[in-house]
Parts: sequence; C-alpha cells; structure tokens
Amino acid sequence: MLRSNRNTLRRLLSIALPMVISQASDSLMMFVDRLFLSRVGELHLAASMAGGLTMFMVSSFFVGTVGYVTALVAQYYGARRYRQCGQSTFQAILLSLACYPLLLGLSPLVRHFFALAGHGPRQIQMEYLYFQTLVFGSVFLILRNALAGFFLGIGRTTVVMLANLAGMLVNVPANYVLIFGRLGFPELGLLGAAIGTIAGNATIFIILLLFYLRGANRDQFRTNTSLKFKPPIMGKLLRFGVPAGFEMFLSVTAFNLFVQFMHSYGTVVAAAVTITFNWDIVAFIPMLGMSHATTALVGQNIGAGDREEAKRSTYVALRVAWIYSGTMVLLFLFATRFLVGTFASGFGASSGQIASLAVVMLRLAAVYTLADSAQLVFTGALRGAGDTRWVMRTSIGLHWIFSAVAIFLIRRLQADPVTVWIVFIVFVVGLGLVMFLRFRSGKWREIELIRT
Repeated sequence: MLRSNRNTLRRLLSIALPMVISQASDSLMMFVDRLFLSRVGELHLAASMAGGLTMFMVSSFFVGTVGYVTALVAQYYGARRYRQCGQSTFQAILLSLACYPLLLGLSPLVRHFFALAGHGPRQIQMEYLYFQTLVFGSVFLILRNALAGFFLGIGRTTVVMLANLAGMLVNVPANYVLIFGRLGFPELGLLGAAIGTIAGNATIFIILLLFYLRGANRDQFRTNTSLKFKPPIMGKLLRFGVPAGFEMFLSVTAFNLFVQFMHSYGTVVAAAVTITFNWDIVAFIPMLGMSHATTALVGQNIGAGDREEAKRSTYVALRVAWIYSGTMVLLFLFATRFLVGTFASGFGASSGQIASLAVVMLRLAAVYTLADSAQLVFTGALRGAGDTRWVMRTSIGLHWIFSAVAIFLIRRLQADPVTVWIVFIVFVVGLGLVMFLRFRSGKWREIELIRT
C-alpha cells in the first residue's frame, strides 16, 4: 500500500506541480494588476474586481464546456486511443470559435447588471470599460483552455506551465507600462490593465498552439490530420461538457451577485472585499491546478479501467492540497496586517477604515481555506469520472441558496458586512463537505464516458 501511494504521489506531482505553478502565474498576474491599480485609487481597484469577475462569469459557461475536453482526452489517453485525443481537442477548438460571437453579443447587457447591483454611475462606467475590453480579447482565453485541456489530459502539463509563465512575463510589464504610462505610452489605468491581460492570454494561446502542432504530437495524436468535425466526439463533449459549463456559469453568477451586492455597501467595503479576495486567490487559484490535475489523473485511471487507483489518486491529491492550503491559513492568521497593508497603504484618508475591515475578513477567510481546497479536489475527481450532472445540480443549488440569503441580508435586513461574510464562510465549508460525501458514496464508479 505504501509503495502504491508513493507511485500515485509521483504520478500526481508530475501532472499537478506544473499546473499549480501555471495557476500560480495566473494568480500573480491578477495580484499584480490589482496591486498596480491600488496605487491609482480604491475605485480603480474595486472596479477591476467587479469588471474582471463579471467577465469570468459571462465566459464561464463557454470555458467550462470547452475545458471538459481535459476529461475526454484523459480517458482516451488512458485507453490508448490516441487519435481520438487529437480529434477531441479539435472539437473543443471549433466550439471555442463558435462561442466568441455569443460572448460579444452578451456584452451590452452587463452595464444593466452593474446598475441592478446598486453601483454608482462612476463605478459602473469604470467597471464596464474594464469588462468590455476583456470581452473583446476573450477568444484567446477560451482557445487557451481548449489547448491546455489536451496537454492536461495526456499529462504533459509542463507545456502549460511554460506557456503560462511566458504569458505572465508579457502581462506584468505590459500592465506596468500601460497603467502608469511609461516608455512613452499614455497613462491608461484600468484600460491598460485589460489590454495587458489580453496580451498575456494571446501569448499563452500562441505557445500552446505551437506545441500542439509540433512533430511529436503530429506523430502520436495526429494533430495535423484530426482537423475535421466529428459529430460523435462533439456529442460527448457537449453531453458531459455542457453540465460542467452550466455548473460553472450559474455558480460563478451566484458568487458574482454576492460580490456585487457587497460592493453596494460603498467604496470602503468594496475595497476591503477586493483586498481579501486578492489574497484569497493566492490560496484558491493554485489549487485549481490541483483540481485540473485530479481530473486528468482520475480520467486516465478510469480510461485504463482502474477505478481503485482513481480513488487513491484523489485522496493523495487532497493531502497535497492541504499542505499548501494549511500554509495559507497560517499566513492569513498571523501575517494579516502586513498582507492587508500591501494594498491599503495607497488609499489616503480611507486607508484606516479599509484596512480594519479587510483584516477581519482575511482572518475569517482562514476558516474556509482547507474546505475550499477539498471541494476543488473532489469536484475535479467527480468531473474526471464523468459525474458532471450531479456536480452541476448540487453546486448550482448551494450557490444560489447562499446568494439569495446574502442578498436578503444586505438589501432587506441591512446586515453588517462581517455578518454576510460569515454566512459566506459557512457556505464554502458546506460545499466542501457535500463534495466529499458524494465522492465517498462511489456513485461515480457507475458512469461510462468514452464507451457510451
């Protein structure tokens, strides 16, 4: 058993570590963007979160649907059906291109969404500028997820890591130059941050595409001759990917409603919430890499017919995730004022109020950090097994119950922001527990993905 666990850990880390680093580079890009914008003002910082999260909300259905190619490729790879790995990826690319016009068409509705949440006119103007610019470059975001799904599925995650690091090296300097107006460029503020983000995503996509089309992949996966529409494979991608996309979209929408209504308290609360979540992404987004790696490894094991190894891989992934998350818990508890002060020092007269609230929220965030990483691992495992419909129903239901309670507390009872924040913590802990219970039940063992 000990030797089996070691072998599982070795396989997991070979896939997961590059993905954790990849996601950490995404975290760093968002973190630095907001750090730069905090030097411009608290309204710019708050608008970057509201606009950026809404962009993620609007694109999440497409990203989630296309991204399910990871599980499809992983199971074909585990079954040694290599040609279908390339064919699955091309279906995801076709789907990505079809999604882009839909995203552009949805863009004008978002201004009304900000108004519905009770934001002020100036705040709406800035949020929508950031959002609209990001939507224009969203095709690179969706395409990079399709190609990353291929490399995740076959376990070659170092490629994804290198592409993400290159994107970060483009994004961070571009943001500095464009936000503050350096090297002869005009000072663009929020607009500059959005342009820098698009440049980073485009860089990642181009690098992944070059690796995807290289000789070794052409020989093994026929990536150059798999450029045809395949209805049976597209059907599988849609059948299992659409529930994953809906789950992501509706869950992110519920979470975004919570954030937007928290922003309606005013700029002090909005800035404090943004600071807290900016540190939270340092704990959360790298664990998305562990979730993706768990999906890939579970998919490979099930494709090879080894469901016991799929179970073992999941629990090994949980232990590794908790090592990282436990470190973040200690930071949130004992380095809180330093972490908050990194952002709040640039806000002038309102710095004290913002910092005091953010300190309380960040310390409370330590309570749910382990549960958050657990739900990511178990959700990743369930998706890898094809249990997307149950994940969709449960995640959507819990997210919307929480969102409705939070909005009722904010709008009807005019509850204190910290009270609403505590309700959020209870929700995250509950979500982690429910995903664990579903995985432990073993229902996922009965699902057939590539053989249906």
